Amino acid sequence: MELTQTYSVLSNPVPDEHGDIYVLFSGESQTKPNHLIGPKVYDFYLMHHILAGTGTFSSAGIQHELQAGQSFLIHPDQLISYTSSEDNPWRYRWIAFEGKRATGLVAGAGLNTAMPIIDTGTNPRIGVLFHSIQRAFRLGGLTASLRATGYLHLLFAEFGAAQQGENRTAEQQGSDSEVLTNQMIRYLSTQYAEPISIENMAETLGYNRAYLSRMFKQQTGITPVTFLLKLRIDKAHLLLRERLELTIEQVAASVGFQDPLYFSKQFRRFYGQSPTAYREAMKLL
Repeated sequence: MELTQTYSVLSNPVPDEHGDIYVLFSGESQTKPNHLIGPKVYDFYLMHHILAGTGTFSSAGIQHELQAGQSFLIHPDQLISYTSSEDNPWRYRWIAFEGKRATGLVAGAGLNTAMPIIDTGTNPRIGVLFHSIQRAFRLGGLTASLRATGYLHLLFAEFGAAQQGENRTAEQQGSDSEVLTNQMIRYLSTQYAEPISIENMAETLGYNRAYLSRMFKQQTGITPVTFLLKLRIDKAHLLLRERLELTIEQVAASVGFQDPLYFSKQFRRFYGQSPTAYREAMKLL
């Protein structure tokens, strides 16, 4: 079956006002066999992350054979070219950025014109962060540029970690899973009263929801959804006992439930009685 070429790109909808670090645009493409870009130069930084397939990237007289899981950085004013392979053309995402702090950001990740390649292996967060920048531009609004800059910093933090050899061994990966699980627990424990969802958390942390849920259950034995629900119900249990002046509806809203009837149903599920019955029992003590 013939491969269908795709191409999409979105520009930053917010004008650059400060010049410290600014994401220009972000895109994604499935290329056709032997798709060639260049030789040419750019006047900004352009980072590609390969999602699938293979190809070659040529810079500073060196040709690099690349595959899925690797990223390559084009520096400003460097003559480059890159070509997808004939039998397995690559699909990649890219971001363009510039600004006074761009050079320092790149250097902090250990990338330079002599070695513009980084291998992040199967780290799922890399592709997600590229996509998150594009999504920020699609949603638009005055915060789109700020969000994109935040994702860019998170992306280069991941690159820096990869260059330092972090997350390489199974033991380290297990430790990273514990760290991420603790991040999720802290997030849920501080945001439970807000109308959050697991999707919100996944987007905030820059991970795929399915990946987070699977890892969280491996570490804790329960899903993030169950953890959040139990956390809210336990907080409500405490409020019902200690804040007798609050109505059932107010207690529900205070722990993140928008629907008092749903709250009552879940409370009964965990404690075997309705919130009203539990409160009446507390009054008799």
